[in-house]
Amino acid sequence: MLSILADVIATAALKSSEGFTRLVPTLIVLLGYGLGFYFLSLSLKVIPVGTAYAVASGLGTALIVLLGVLFMKEPLSAAKLGAILLIVAGVVALNALDGHSSKS
Repeated sequence: MLSILADVIATAALKSSEGFTRLVPTLIVLLGYGLGFYFLSLSLKVIPVGTAYAVASGLGTALIVLLGVLFMKEPLSAAKLGAILLIVAGVVALNALDGHSSKS
């Protein structure tokens, strides 16, 4: 979860960095992505890489879309909402399958 949070913060700051021309948002981006990769690497000690990356990227994508809608005035269509729900469903399915296959 820390990896996802760090990546989401970094991605949100990416727009504010204006192409890495603003110092503070640029530093937030670099620190956020660095921490995101660090925490992801820690999770790989106990979670398979495919599952960890799918969870991090899927939930991170869903959170970024939510932030975009809430704070950056990006539109939320029914199709976009459906796509996000499919991403979340895929993450849940991967976790369920991963837990099932490790018991075999």
